[in-house]
Amino acid sequence: MSGTRLCHSITVVSVFCFQHCALFRMWRAVRFPSLWLPGRKAVRLSSSNPPKPSHPFPSPSNSSPRPQAEKQRRRRAREEAIMSSQHSFLFFCADTSLPFPSSYSPEYVESSWYQWWEKKGFFSPERHQLSHSVDQTFSLCIPPPNVTGSLHLGHALTVAIQDALVRWRRMQGYRVLWVPGCDHAGIATQTVVERRLLREEGKCRQDFTRDGFIQEVWKWKNEKGDEIYHQLRMLGASLDWSRACFTMDPSYSRAVTAAFVRLCDSGLIYRSEGLVNWSCALESAISDIEVDSKELSGQTMLFVPGYENKVEFGTMYTFAYPLEGHGKHLRLSRNLIHVVLRVVLSVYHPHSLQRVTVIGGDGTMMPCCGQWLERFDARQLVVDALVEKKLFRGKKTHAMTLPICSRSGDIVEPLLKKQWFVRCNEMANKAIQAVEDGQLEIIPHYYTKTWKNWLSNISDWCVSRQLWWGHQIPAYQVELPNSTDKQEELWVWGQSEDEARQRAAVKYGVKPEAFTLTQDPDVLDTWFSSGLFPFAMLGWPEQTSDLQDFYPNSILETGSDLIFFWVARMVMLGTELTGQLPFKQVIFHSLIRDKYGRKMSKSLGNVIDPLDVIHGVSLEVGTTQTWLKEGNLEPREQLVAMEAQTKDFPNGIPQCGTDALRFALCSHKIQGEDISLSIPQVLGSRHFCNKMWQTLRFTLGVLGDNTAPCFPLSSMDRWICSRLHSTVVQCEHAFKAYELHTVTSTLYSFWVHSLCDVYMEHIKSVLGQQDPGTVIQSDKQDSGSARQMASTVLYHCVSMSLALLSPFMPFITEELWQRLQPFRSGSTDQASLCLQPYPHSSQLVGLASVFVAQSSLLSRCKPKYL
Repeated sequence: MSGTRLCHSITVVSVFCFQHCALFRMWRAVRFPSLWLPGRKAVRLSSSNPPKPSHPFPSPSNSSPRPQAEKQRRRRAREEAIMSSQHSFLFFCADTSLPFPSSYSPEYVESSWYQWWEKKGFFSPERHQLSHSVDQTFSLCIPPPNVTGSLHLGHALTVAIQDALVRWRRMQGYRVLWVPGCDHAGIATQTVVERRLLREEGKCRQDFTRDGFIQEVWKWKNEKGDEIYHQLRMLGASLDWSRACFTMDPSYSRAVTAAFVRLCDSGLIYRSEGLVNWSCALESAISDIEVDSKELSGQTMLFVPGYENKVEFGTMYTFAYPLEGHGKHLRLSRNLIHVVLRVVLSVYHPHSLQRVTVIGGDGTMMPCCGQWLERFDARQLVVDALVEKKLFRGKKTHAMTLPICSRSGDIVEPLLKKQWFVRCNEMANKAIQAVEDGQLEIIPHYYTKTWKNWLSNISDWCVSRQLWWGHQIPAYQVELPNSTDKQEELWVWGQSEDEARQRAAVKYGVKPEAFTLTQDPDVLDTWFSSGLFPFAMLGWPEQTSDLQDFYPNSILETGSDLIFFWVARMVMLGTELTGQLPFKQVIFHSLIRDKYGRKMSKSLGNVIDPLDVIHGVSLEVGTTQTWLKEGNLEPREQLVAMEAQTKDFPNGIPQCGTDALRFALCSHKIQGEDISLSIPQVLGSRHFCNKMWQTLRFTLGVLGDNTAPCFPLSSMDRWICSRLHSTVVQCEHAFKAYELHTVTSTLYSFWVHSLCDVYMEHIKSVLGQQDPGTVIQSDKQDSGSARQMASTVLYHCVSMSLALLSPFMPFITEELWQRLQPFRSGSTDQASLCLQPYPHSSQLVGLASVFVAQSSLLSRCKPKYL
């Protein structure tokens, strides 16, 4: 059993094992229909002659071109059949005692390890005890992606970085908690479902009751919402799935309600009429940071949602208007021009003029403007009226900044609305002070200036959204009996309607049953609920053991584009509601752009699904293409996106594998300029995986039955061990500085240039496989001793290198490490590489002095190809 893949602790009745592994084989055949995985089975199946692949790496074009929806349906059906089995003790595993395949295949390596890790509970801080445990915790949360869609390469970068740090700390013996989550994405999700209902049933939201529409959203979420979690598993993210958190879960909703009520009680949330950014397409207020600024150099024609033809912007109109009276007592003439000025005065004016709103929430003009309908059609009617009255004086081009709703593409209107606002000044000052005092570290440090500048000029935060999907605001309007003042709004709040009623009774001195309560129909801004994530995911406001053990989080790692959307708000809300900073360090990574330097956007069609890179895909059956055809883009946006993809990937995307993608992502300098990732770069990492594979095949051949340890005495043995020691030291320093690109480049250099190009060539000469003259040997050794020492050193270097690479390439390192275990002397503390101690320089410190002392010998014994 020494070579069997990690099944030694499991006793399974043979018939059950047969049934489950057969079912898993069926699932895998569906998940990877284009490739049979030779030799990968947990038990012998009834078929003794499995079909042979025509080629070990079939081209993506050979994949079954069935629609993505059908692929997902079949995948879910197979997974549910397996996971719902009553025999939950079965662990996915495969036999590593079978012959080692001659070439590397990502699908072969990555097909079953994750299920085994998850089943064994390796990602939960409670489920394993490490012999090298340290009395420290390491906790963080994943930036919860929107439930509306699938992950793209930007998300994959976040996962690759965070998982590398998580696996590194776990291997160091920390109690690690990495919590997965998903955001309900109020605006985005409601928009997706509304478009779906209109497309499939010809219905709009208003055709349903509020509860009925919310049921439709939950139905959509239950059908589509697991795709992100599937992608995270495929990316190898070692998340604790037992604690997965959705921002509309009942426990999370209670946390959101508690936060709102506490902030209202402390005077930090108030209701007022204020100027908000209004999206007429969404019929909702949006945040300042959800407004994109489009710079126009002059006259520009743009598409606007809801308008068939383009609308003109970047033009200045000049007109005259008559005045009544004379001297210092001039009055506006009461004619059509009065309406024009009402449009101008619809924004707040500081001179105590009447506040007038002429644009309705849906973008049509209010009744006071006559029969004019759409706002941009009304503009032309105003101009026509001015021309008719001979008051029009002309127009000219005008450079301007146009506010665009990032969610809908609509032109944002500044409108006066009664909304709920969060007072941010005091909380923002605390967030600034935390950085200045060193309590909160921002990496890279140049973001501290950006942090201070934005928070120093922060406005109060409008948290009302006129949506149905989301956390309904726990505030209630009070209608007192015999009330004559219809202008004044009376409001109370509470964690339930009963609590709000009791509060109102005390506040207004009436009996609880003597008045009417009506809950505000608006919902809270999604960023309000996601701002609670670091502590709400741990059970706050309850004082749970998770909250006590893992809060504050150790770090926050995220994209630099979320510094204001999410990070600043987490710091403000966390400090106010828990009395502690939610994390001690914030690490910002750069953004991924396409090869043209553009930010990845669905409307541009340059978004790449990481699963397309992992599995490979032909252009016509890619998940991204299917998403374009079945998704929520406007028809003209679909054409743009499909043209862009056809241009960028005329032959599709070749199969690269998860390990290669992760390694390529982490090989970029994440704390600097934006990252331009190309598929050839990922393919280069795939070639490195094959290099590792071939190294292991060579190593297994050299080891044979040799398991006896011995000290490396030859100069070449000392040289490679010194290189290994140097590599470990560099990895230690780079990991602590979060410079993952230094770690990856150091490990690549050691494996390829030192281990393969030099030391393995030396071993070949020792074994007589090449001309011994290529290596100058200064040490007197008999051939048996030299072979034994070389094989021992080779095992030592490969085994430790696999551990060093494990945080970046978890699948292939686990596979290769398991195949080395039969040659390991002594017992293994843990069954998986992901729980082995991460190599550190102190392990080699005893040898370091010997390596240094021999440095003079190395100059005389250096191979001629060094």
